[in-house]
Amino acid sequence: MTYPSAVHWLRGLPAGTAPEGVVPHPFADGEHTGGPASPVEEPVATPHLTLVGDAPDERVVEPDPETSALWAEYAASRSKACRDRLILHYAPVVARVAARVGMRLPRTVEQADLVSYGMFGLIDAIEKFDAGREVKFESYAAARIRGAIIDELRASDWVPRSVRTKARAIDQAHAELEATLHRAPTDEETAAHLQIPVRELRAVYAKLATVNVSALDDMAGDRGVPFKDTLRDHACVDPAGALDAAETKHLLARAIEQLGDRERIVVVLYYYEGMTLAEIGRVLGVTESRVSQMHTGAMLRLRTRLREAERA
Repeated sequence: MTYPSAVHWLRGLPAGTAPEGVVPHPFADGEHTGGPASPVEEPVATPHLTLVGDAPDERVVEPDPETSALWAEYAASRSKACRDRLILHYAPVVARVAARVGMRLPRTVEQADLVSYGMFGLIDAIEKFDAGREVKFESYAAARIRGAIIDELRASDWVPRSVRTKARAIDQAHAELEATLHRAPTDEETAAHLQIPVRELRAVYAKLATVNVSALDDMAGDRGVPFKDTLRDHACVDPAGALDAAETKHLLARAIEQLGDRERIVVVLYYYEGMTLAEIGRVLGVTESRVSQMHTGAMLRLRTRLREAERA
């Protein structure tokens, strides 16, 4: 059924009825139905709204008399106290603009940093705003805040803007080739599409490899483990382990010094020289079983002294 025929069909229905499955909708002034005007409530007076920034759905109420008086006082005195009160009043505008800009940025960019950058733009907007011109301050400030955030992000970016531009061109070329080829393009196909050598394309890839960074405190995937806990340099000495080993070695040396002469000789020959109990027995002129008894006694004394040192 075409739209005109549907309208004629609806006109033939009794008043207050609707086709099955259709929710009736009261039209004002007989619009669409040609029937009598439906009773509608009088519109409620609402404050005039104005757009803020570049978000069409973000609105703020007109400045109230108190704010207008504050602007008039600041225009007359240019005092720091008035400026600070204006900053506090319009601080939510900074948060909204920062949130909007942050939606298009990597997760590594902190929202608090964007708000901090935007506050400088707000201060600059307050100091340069001409209240006599028929321009809403929120709209004027939103542009200044967004510009301050972008300027600071560019200043702190270690990647040249030329590389960023090439990266966007490569992404666009990838998207166009994938739509045409229905698969991921090769480097040769991407370079041909961009009309650049493959060598230059791969050089851009190498520069882009240093762009994406992650904080070591961020979680690694779905395991819930920070990145710093998954990284380990096996060639690096563990400081805590090295300190513990040095302390144990010092305590062990002091404990060995407190052994008797023959027990100390048994420990040195057995553990440092690598001699067997029989060989140590021949050196000391005793039997192998006697060397074993001296070794057992030395181990008991060393263990006792090490435990006493740990408790101390």
